[in-house]
Amino acid sequence: MRVVLDTDVFFSGVMSRQGASRILLRGGLSGRFSWLMSPALFLEYEAVLMRPENLETLRWDKGEASLLLAGIADAIAPVNLDFVWRPQLTDPADEMVLETAVNGGVEYLVTFNVRHFLPAAKRFGINTLRPGELLAQHPEVLR
Repeated sequence: MRVVLDTDVFFSGVMSRQGASRILLRGGLSGRFSWLMSPALFLEYEAVLMRPENLETLRWDKGEASLLLAGIADAIAPVNLDFVWRPQLTDPADEMVLETAVNGGVEYLVTFNVRHFLPAAKRFGINTLRPGELLAQHPEVLR
């Protein structure tokens, strides 16, 4: 199963010790599914995680955040953005997530903003789901 996790799902998984986003974060890190990511998306994850207010909320320092990012870098399947189809979405900040999904040939784009991605993702044959919906369809990620 090939999956792109939107930044909102990643950050929710970091912030909460429970819930579907956390399960997906652990599943991606442990290789229960193929977690695809472009360099631009990885840099967005890093930027969000390293915000001072987020580190403070997590009670982490930059070293702890860097360890998580290193684990993610080891776990992901990298995607080069060979083709760019902009604009496809109403929010330009979401374009890199869709481009990663399209270029990576994923089955699932997992986000809390399904309505932002759905029409464009459908054109490319990508299923757009919320974290809990993906887990309901693929309980093997829970193992």
